[in-house]
Amino acid sequence: MPRNNWSSPLTTECPGSYCGGVRPEVPVPAGMNTGVKDTHFELNGSPFLFNGFNSYWLMHVAAEPTERYKVTEVLKDASAAGLSVCRTWAFSDGGDRALRISPGVYDERVFQGLDFVISEAKKYGVRLILSFVNQWNDFGGKAQYVQWARNAGAYISNDDDFYTHPLLKKYYKNHIEKVITRLNSITRVAYKDDPTIMAWELMNEPRDQADYSGKTVNAWVQEMASFVKSLDNKHLLEVGMEGFYGDSIPERKSVNPGYQVGTDYISNHLINEIDFATIHAYTDQWLSGQSDDAQFAWMERWITNHWQDARTILKKPLVLAEFGKSSRGQGSRDTFMSNVYRNVYNLAKEGGTMAGSLVWQLMAHGMENYDDGYCIVLGQNPSTTQIISDQAHVMASLAQSFNQPH
Repeated sequence: MPRNNWSSPLTTECPGSYCGGVRPEVPVPAGMNTGVKDTHFELNGSPFLFNGFNSYWLMHVAAEPTERYKVTEVLKDASAAGLSVCRTWAFSDGGDRALRISPGVYDERVFQGLDFVISEAKKYGVRLILSFVNQWNDFGGKAQYVQWARNAGAYISNDDDFYTHPLLKKYYKNHIEKVITRLNSITRVAYKDDPTIMAWELMNEPRDQADYSGKTVNAWVQEMASFVKSLDNKHLLEVGMEGFYGDSIPERKSVNPGYQVGTDYISNHLINEIDFATIHAYTDQWLSGQSDDAQFAWMERWITNHWQDARTILKKPLVLAEFGKSSRGQGSRDTFMSNVYRNVYNLAKEGGTMAGSLVWQLMAHGMENYDDGYCIVLGQNPSTTQIISDQAHVMASLAQSFNQPH
């Protein structure tokens, strides 16, 4: 996720009828889980490619029933535009509208907000990727876990003890179990049995400043991935990684934007229980000050290198799970997005390993306080909406073409 503050309200209004959505509800059919075959996704036995989006705020907003219309608006409009996958948080640790107030103590009202998100996603045919915890302090993150453990008398030296300290690992596993085994109060379907959920994510953007090699995070991923699969082997699982290379293939480190973050794209994704690879990309932050052309050239290299490794080394699908361009920065967001989408599509044509992308981020009308500069309201910016929708349709058509006899 982009690392800047929320400010600068949007002022433009929705210009046309798009905001209400035009496509009828397309519910997720029962029993149709997303799977992986060879190096591509399948849905009900057919190749599955997608265009999708991030809306991290869905549960937080839905915790207040009078605001749930915003969740409905985004899912309805996204579905109308052909978007079929949404990534969002299944965590909120401490703080305002916390899902988990403290270890073992959950706010049922907030959990019902997540129930609503899943039930609305099902109604509009959108599949969800649900993340269990944050690297960053937003909505609690590792720092909140550390605070809880210290309050309980544990000695914790720093936030990166999250990956190794038994009490912190216990808190984390308890949360995973609480979420996976939750019985949805609206649909009466347990989360672990709900095909609306496409995948679980271990952590949003794990990083480890205590061990840049990626080995500590690797041991944690192995332990936690095995734990998730012991509770739920019906759903896919991914790490939540940004894609930084580590020590396992030293020459690949030159692809990084000049630094390591304690993860290893190769070794972390080679773990058997991890079903697909992810990368994130924020060239306007990682390559700040460089020209638009230089940023896109780097972006193309970043995506292509990870795709090659997903195809040949990992042999798993790849998702560009976060990317975006701030509307407050230099250059055109529409041009940037079109270039990224073209790159994703051209790689997807080579057998479907490059499975799709999730733009950061969609919001509803009236959410100006949440705008981090990357906010897109479908229908409010017609050109951007068209670019996003066009990508959704060409990816869906490409998936269908894979199914045709050649």
